[in-house]
Amino acid sequence: MDDIEVETVAEPDLRDPVLIEGLPGVGHVGKLAAEHLLEEFDSEVVARVFSDEFPPQVAVDDDGVAELACAEFHAVETADRDLLVLTGDHQAQSHSGHYHLTDAFLDVAESHGVSEIYALGGVPTGELVEEPDVLGAVSDAADIEALEDAAVEFREGEPAGGIVGVSGLLLGLGERRDCRAACLMGETSGYLVDPTSAQAVLEVLETVVGFEVGYDSLEERAEEMKEVAEKIQEMQNQQQGMPTDDDLRYIG
Repeated sequence: MDDIEVETVAEPDLRDPVLIEGLPGVGHVGKLAAEHLLEEFDSEVVARVFSDEFPPQVAVDDDGVAELACAEFHAVETADRDLLVLTGDHQAQSHSGHYHLTDAFLDVAESHGVSEIYALGGVPTGELVEEPDVLGAVSDAADIEALEDAAVEFREGEPAGGIVGVSGLLLGLGERRDCRAACLMGETSGYLVDPTSAQAVLEVLETVVGFEVGYDSLEERAEEMKEVAEKIQEMQNQQQGMPTDDDLRYIG
């Protein structure tokens, strides 16, 4: 196998498409958001990208069928314009691999007429956030105002350390190809899968791209994660000798 191989699955005629990237990262925010789009809309796989930069493993489905690790592009038709959604289970395992894979992703996007990119991800806060804000970064300062109108925040010095992985390189390498790119990052604790943050990011994306999507399944997952977080907090309190909610009921 070559270092990177692109398998073309379909060649749909997309209308003014925008690339939406959601690969694994902090809180799995971007991946959750991208997968939610694929769950809510009819979608079609248009390309798979294989690389020896992905971990040496296969995914096995419920029927026991194995598939080599890859990233996938899905075409999604919405009312005003189409989406080309990039997602997968892995990112590259080396610095150079991130660059080479991002270049390959941009090649696929350009072949489908993409000139606008939104990378989705999370920014860690170190603590649980009930109502996460969405932070932004752009490849062109001219795009800041429109994102601020959609409630995206641009904070000095954040995200600290910049944006690593494909999400960051889509902005840097995309700009070199004259492609408008932005990264939308939902606040998240950084240590739990965060459906609430994924929804916050998608709500911004709805506004700036122009589509409507339901959130029932994400909200259900958010409630489940809230219960998990509460149990973790209770265990931490017990370890530290602090009273739990049950203990407090007997006080006073």
